[in-house]
Amino acid sequence: MTIAPDDVQRDTARFRAMRDIVGQMRERIPGKFEITKEGIVHDMMAPGRPHELTAAQVSRRLEKAMPDDVLAHTGTPDVEVEAEGIMRHPDVMIIAVADMEGEGSFDPRTLIAVIEVVSRSNPDNDWVSKVRDYPLLGIPVYAIFDPRTGSGAVLSDIHRTPEGPRYATRKDFLYGEDVTIAEWTISTDGLPRYA
Repeated sequence: MTIAPDDVQRDTARFRAMRDIVGQMRERIPGKFEITKEGIVHDMMAPGRPHELTAAQVSRRLEKAMPDDVLAHTGTPDVEVEAEGIMRHPDVMIIAVADMEGEGSFDPRTLIAVIEVVSRSNPDNDWVSKVRDYPLLGIPVYAIFDPRTGSGAVLSDIHRTPEGPRYATRKDFLYGEDVTIAEWTISTDGLPRYA
């Protein structure tokens, strides 16, 4: 499919308009907002304690294994590629400290990996949409922790397909096993589950 310059400009304008709307909604409406190829995703429920505790514990365990110049960051800003029309906010981003400097969204090509903790209210966002979006953004490793099932997966090795970039390798794990994310191996023992 060929995209004419007018189509690119229209898509860029559409993305910028959605980004402005998300900015306004974040100030007034609880929950998490992201932009995908389909439009704005709103996870209406704010993450609960098991979700946030999982993200914090995974971040802490990774940082104990990583060198000082790399962080397992759990804050803002978002990760976006305007040309793809995608803006995401991963639960944990593995990134070099030097790549965090500056203003605006993180460039996803600087991320070493992202980690998502599956939302109880919208699991397809993590298991389907982000599996599609993160390789489009060029994020080399995507790890999913699912407190609903006590399992997860690490996806890596981006390759080209007719539908666009996709992860070629998937390594599933169960809570209690060690898991390797990028270069670092951590325990999943004792991670919280949804009741």
